[in-house]
Amino acid sequence: MPLDPFLADKVHLLDGLDWPHVQSDPQAAARLGEYLRDPGEWTAPDVSVEDRTVPGPHGRIPIRIYTPATEPGRALLWLHGGGFQGGDLDMPEAHQVSAELSSRASALVVSVDYRLAVNGTHYPVPVDDADAAWLWLGETLRLRSGSSGPVALGGASAGAAIALSTAIRLRDLGQRRPDALLLAYPFAHFPTPALDADTRVEMEALPPLLRFTTEGIESMVRNYVGRLSDLPPSAMPGAADLRGLPATGIVLAQYDDLRPSGELLERQLGEVGVGVRSYLAVGMTHGHLNRSPSLKEVDRSLDFLAAVLADGAPGAEAE
Repeated sequence: MPLDPFLADKVHLLDGLDWPHVQSDPQAAARLGEYLRDPGEWTAPDVSVEDRTVPGPHGRIPIRIYTPATEPGRALLWLHGGGFQGGDLDMPEAHQVSAELSSRASALVVSVDYRLAVNGTHYPVPVDDADAAWLWLGETLRLRSGSSGPVALGGASAGAAIALSTAIRLRDLGQRRPDALLLAYPFAHFPTPALDADTRVEMEALPPLLRFTTEGIESMVRNYVGRLSDLPPSAMPGAADLRGLPATGIVLAQYDDLRPSGELLERQLGEVGVGVRSYLAVGMTHGHLNRSPSLKEVDRSLDFLAAVLADGAPGAEAE
């Protein structure tokens, strides 16, 4: 299937743009804003929202808590994307996704404003923050109800990598592991596997603003870890031991240079006996959960993640 028709009609707005151009030129920024305008405005579901901070090894960690109108039967710790160096609690991939999953799965969702890889901050600091928020959530649920019930861990793009790294750490330390993992277009491998030939040809028509180049991927990894060589396996966690992880659901975007990482991760998890299923958002580009559910594939992606949150993924965990 080609690029989603709604996006295809607007993609010309990005011709000739790059991020420095968008950041310095108001007209370029306006063109990007028009491209990002969706067919319908997002209407927030009926959930209550609370901002607070929790303790962590590097200082207080801002979080945002989403509580559904009905009694929550499960919980989720959610980590936004942003290339390890961008994003916040207000971006749609954090705020909108958390509110939607809270409502659709009747779940308590905690979105984490983990420390970004800026100003000399590197791995494992973002994972430390995610780990601390996870431990706080488990203890809070235990004190609130006497038992925490099913609790999932998830994230998008770089946030998916941090979520996976956190799950590996919890397993290795013998701490409570998530009951499920929810990963949206994960960036889990370096080097990133290559696109298949047909997709590579199709994506050549996309503007640079929608692509991940080899140089750009290297820059993200160097910024996050501080180097390109001798990477800790859990930093880019597709290289780590994945045995014993919880059932996992993976959302993939069709037109995404990082899609092969998610596809390889799915095969790796299946190979070691982890229950895994995936959903391919046809016609979508990387980061499509930053768009409104008025786009059908965004809505379907959210439904898929909500179903994994509510029911888990099929298959047994490896021991």
